[in-house]
Amino acid sequence: MTTTAFDLSGKVALVTASSRGIGSACALALARAGADIVLGQRVKDSDGDLVREIRGMGRRVLAVQMDVAHLDQINSAVQEAQAHFQRIDILVNNAGIGAPNPAEKVTEKDFDDTLAVNLKGTFFTCQAVGKVMIEQREGRIINIGSQAGTVALATESVYCMTKAAISHLTKCLALEWAPYNINVNAVAPTFIETPGTRKWLDDAEFRQSVKNRIPLGRIGDPLEVAEPVVFLASPAASLITGATLMIDGGWTIQ
Repeated sequence: MTTTAFDLSGKVALVTASSRGIGSACALALARAGADIVLGQRVKDSDGDLVREIRGMGRRVLAVQMDVAHLDQINSAVQEAQAHFQRIDILVNNAGIGAPNPAEKVTEKDFDDTLAVNLKGTFFTCQAVGKVMIEQREGRIINIGSQAGTVALATESVYCMTKAAISHLTKCLALEWAPYNINVNAVAPTFIETPGTRKWLDDAEFRQSVKNRIPLGRIGDPLEVAEPVVFLASPAASLITGATLMIDGGWTIQ
């Protein structure tokens, strides 16, 4: 049961990189709040478990081919979503990559691949959906950043750089699109239990070192990112724009 302030009934939400982890959690949480869902997927799965689970809630759902490193896929996915639902009210920019690598060993390909997804993909997805929202004269964009955009992490120089840029891009778009009643915000998680982080968090020593840095003393769950995303997408956050919400258990307050 949702309160009116958090009710997303009648809204359409597009979530990028939605097949697993934080993206999947966001799609499900938005659906539980009442939204219909567009699943942006690098490998499209129109009849997978996630699609069936969202349909089981009584929500409409559309899976679209959307590797955000490719501008043509961004544009075609947004066009398909708009044609199917006639609107897009919420965008969650979740796609991101960034394998650890010491700065002195980063190759040009490493650099270009990370920026292609984290920055180029985020910007041009915002642009494509932003055009739809400008026509509608309303919308909510939530970018998935990281605590790495605020604090330095060893072996993560390129990733940290892109996440810092996402926080500032969020401010720029919030200012530029405020006249169209478009709110643009970001969330910045700490280490979260996902398929993408498992290979590092399965190392007991690494896991403990991470927990030691987090005042609340634990690794995050994807739902602990998804529910703040629902808040920022909801009427409850109507006067919030240009903000980056830290979801880091206190890491960055130290």
